[in-house]
Parts: sequence; structure tokens; C-alpha cells
Amino acid sequence: METIHLKIQDICKNFGKVRVLNHVSLDVPQGSFTTFLGPSGCGKTTLLRTIAGFYTPDSGEIYLGNRLMNNVPSHLRNAIMVFQDYALFPHMTIEENITYGLRIRKMPKDQIQARLERTVGYLGIGNLLDRMPGQISGGQQQRVALARALIMEPEILLLDEPLSNLDAKLRINIRAELRQLQKRLKITTIYVTHDQSEALALSDRIAVMNEGRIVHYGTPQELYYHPADPFVASFIGKVNLIRGRVKQHSREGAWVDVQNITILIKNHSAPARPQDEVILCIRPETIRIAKGSEEGEENMIAGKVTNYIFEGATIRYWVNALEQEWVVDVFDPAEVLEPDTKVSLRLKPERIHLMLVNP
Repeated sequence: METIHLKIQDICKNFGKVRVLNHVSLDVPQGSFTTFLGPSGCGKTTLLRTIAGFYTPDSGEIYLGNRLMNNVPSHLRNAIMVFQDYALFPHMTIEENITYGLRIRKMPKDQIQARLERTVGYLGIGNLLDRMPGQISGGQQQRVALARALIMEPEILLLDEPLSNLDAKLRINIRAELRQLQKRLKITTIYVTHDQSEALALSDRIAVMNEGRIVHYGTPQELYYHPADPFVASFIGKVNLIRGRVKQHSREGAWVDVQNITILIKNHSAPARPQDEVILCIRPETIRIAKGSEEGEENMIAGKVTNYIFEGATIRYWVNALEQEWVVDVFDPAEVLEPDTKVSLRLKPERIHLMLVNP
């Protein structure tokens, strides 16, 4: 059974007349990597700063273990935050930056040195200690900022979009290192980002936020294949959202009418009934595309290619079918289907997620 390390209960936070956090509740397991994901202005950074103690909630409670944290000042929470801009002191060496917090606490020098050696060993930055922040790269600065947080041995590590200033290739490398380090140290980590690929790659759990609320909290796989609503579906990866109406429903699945074509959906949990209006969530990589316009077989749809993008290992097609545009991803394609090519789309019944329009 999981041990809950951080419990957020019915938190609300207003700035003036604007409600930024609206009855937010969340349980974060011990040692997990949890990401707050959402568009700009959704409340994710405000929630992170509230956990850190920089903001006081207007209502609701925050528990770290069994301790109520609402009135505990930030410097006593042992929840260390790494900011987007790293905030390294330009007049200090890397070693002085990393050990700053311990020196302020007047920790004995031998203990500081032991923690320093251990921490820089984790991150592979022992060769940078005598340099100044302006003499190292962005990726190295990110590692230094992380080392400065980890050397404090925090109960919870809070990361506010720490990779956003790095180029794409370096960002991918650093996030792999970060995830490996988090698993090794088993430190409870909360990460804020608007980048869905980053959230999927790093997280044990993701809390998708919109307009101050958590709209779906679950594993990356749950959110990707079984999103709670169309907002979550479209925010995490590319998706085809197809409207239809339930014709028949049984233990075997649901049969949905889409523009007079019947589509079978298996393994769904929505309480759908005949005549219910529904939305089908279909990921581009789950669709099979073939040259030739065939229709009539179960879950086979005729269409026409309107555009494509070659992305190396993948070709992304846009296909007009059932009076709307579909996106289809083909991996390791044997040939390119040019625009105006008539095609057939085959949908896998077990890979279609059904959502009620008015649940």
C-alpha cells in the first residue's frame, strides 16, 4: 500500500477577485515523481508555490506526512524549490553556490564537504566547483541548481519548469538524467511544466490542471489512453476527437454511429446508453492506413489524404473522412501516400476511448 507523503485538501487561493486555485485536492505518494501539467494561467505554479510556503491558501489544508503545513514558514518546510531561472549567485563559485544553504545553517565544514562530494558525484559536476556561473553552460547551470537543492536533503523537491531555458536536445538528455537520479534517491518530487512530452517522460503521475482545478490525476498511460474529458485528451498528445451517437451497448462493447458508419468500441468504462451522444478519442498511431478506398467492414473507413509531413521514422497524414479531418501516424512507412490518394482507415476497437458528451 502506498504511503501518502503530501496531502492537499480542498485548497483555494485568490489574488484579488480572481480565483487561481479552486478547491484543489491531491495525494502524492512517498518517493513518487508527480507533474503538474497545464496551459499558462491554469494555476500549476501557484499550487507549487503554495506547497513551498511562498503563498498561504485562503482555505483548505496542506499536510506533509501527518503535519499540517499551512502556517509553517517556507524555510522550515524542508521543501526545496528549483526555479526556472536557476538563480545562481554570479559572484560565487559553483562550490559556494551549492553549499550556500548549508553554510547559512552553520553546518560543520566536514559535514558540508561530505554532502558536497556526494551530491556532485550524483550529478557529475565535480570538475566545475572552482568555476563561476558565467563560465559554464546552461545545462551545467541546471545541474548546479539541482545540486544546490539536493545538498539540503529536502523531504520534497519542487521543480518549476527547470528545463525550459535549454535547447531541445539538451532538454531531452537532462530530463533522462533527472528521472534516473530521482529513482535512485527515491525523493518525492513535484514538477511543473506545460510540455506534455516532458510530463509523459518523467512522471509516475500527472495532474492535468485547467482554470484552477485538477481535471485528471493519474498515470501517464491512463491520461494518454483514457483521458477524463476532451480537454485532457487534446492537451496530452495529438488526438482525433470524433462525435457520434450510441446505437447499441452490451458487455461486448458499444456500437457508435458516426455519419452512418458503425464503429465498435471495446474495453470502455463509460456508462453509455443507446442514443447517448459521445466523443471517440482515437490516437493517430493506433489507426492503420492503406491505399484504396474500402468501406463496409467493421471499423473500416474510406477517406482521402489531404496532406502529410515526413518526420524521419514517422509520416503524419491528414485524411478527410466522415466529413472531418483525421490525423494518422505511420511508423517506418514503406511508401508515401500523396495528397488526393484514396485510402482506408482501420480502427482498433480496443484502442478507442469513449467519452460521454454530457456525463
